[in-house]
Amino acid sequence: MTAYPLAEQLKRLRLSGILESFEVRLSQARENALSHLEWLELILQDEIQRRENQALGNRVKKAKFEQEKTFEFFELNRYSLKTQHLIRDVMAGHYLHQKKQILVVGPTGTGKSHLAQALGNQACRQGKSVRFIRAASFLREMNASRADQSWERSLKKFVVPDLLIIDDFGLSPLTFSQAEDIYELIAERYLKSSFIFTSNRKIEAWPDLFPDAAMGNAALDRLVSQGHIIVLEGESYRRKNQGQLSCSKGKTDMEEKVE
Repeated sequence: MTAYPLAEQLKRLRLSGILESFEVRLSQARENALSHLEWLELILQDEIQRRENQALGNRVKKAKFEQEKTFEFFELNRYSLKTQHLIRDVMAGHYLHQKKQILVVGPTGTGKSHLAQALGNQACRQGKSVRFIRAASFLREMNASRADQSWERSLKKFVVPDLLIIDDFGLSPLTFSQAEDIYELIAERYLKSSFIFTSNRKIEAWPDLFPDAAMGNAALDRLVSQGHIIVLEGESYRRKNQGQLSCSKGKTDMEEKVE
């Protein structure tokens, strides 16, 4: 029988990550007189945690978020109490298990993309597969797939994730082929998985984006009937930050003149 060094044995068993904390845990076992069972539990917990962190990193990478947005830096108290309660409800993640949709609407700069990506990041932490994409990018990709006969394969790529986030929907009216792409995407995912849509347009104006009114109403009905509508109002984050920067710069200029 061939004898292998510990590192080689762990590698053959695909447990080489244990080596990262092996020496530390071994020292702890000696210092605290841990039993063999207690020591084994510790190093196995380390390996489980390492694998979970690695899996989370992979899910976040595949989600293709534009920025690392979380609830840690999300100013929830800037919204009305009703909106705060609704956001707290969806933060729990029940909508993912119920295959429901979230429609986030409001003026530019009110935190729609931040909220959507924070919910997406949280879904990754809950073990769900996520994909984030801007509506314009999705439509361009689907249009390109018509040219090389890969339309069905491209659509499937957006049907598979547990959560699909479509950002900035409705910036301009849809062409007939674009409307078909959006409708088919919604129809394929309906009752099977969850969406998050963000838009500057009010929900009641969405059907007008479709050249065919029946198609637009059918698409919206699927989203609204199984969805939460979150309306974000208030001052634009961007204008607020620009104002703060301008004030800060003006103050600095004045201080320089005084000096």
